[in-house]
Amino acid sequence: MTLADTIAAARAAGDPGAIAKAVPYANFIGIDAYLDREAVICTLDGDGPIVGNPTLPAIHGGVICAFLEHAALMQLIWDLAPGPLPRTINVSVEYLRSGGLERTHARALVTRRGRRVANVRTEAWQSDPERPVAVAHGHFLLAG
Repeated sequence: MTLADTIAAARAAGDPGAIAKAVPYANFIGIDAYLDREAVICTLDGDGPIVGNPTLPAIHGGVICAFLEHAALMQLIWDLAPGPLPRTINVSVEYLRSGGLERTHARALVTRRGRRVANVRTEAWQSDPERPVAVAHGHFLLAG
């Protein structure tokens, strides 16, 4: 089964988690996804190979960045399916507080979608959505 087939099947079933399971890096660090109305919410478990500072303990900043980018791509893939896969142009991350080793959630909002480029804002939080751990702004190429 190709990735396009996986995306089409996941969209038909209303299960974005099936798309997340098809991405090896997302599986490695423990990303899953579910729908909240039309928004794709990604989750990251607070264990596994994500520890950046064992003294605090805290999630590695690179993992948080990858998680935010993944959430943005998941929302775009969900919105555009079936269609070409978006490609990352750039992502800028603002780290707002230390992300402890607990379940982390991310929601992406497509702020502008043109014919070729989409702008996406993604927020990650742990226990309280009003207190984000990090925020990302990304630009994604929609067509080759």
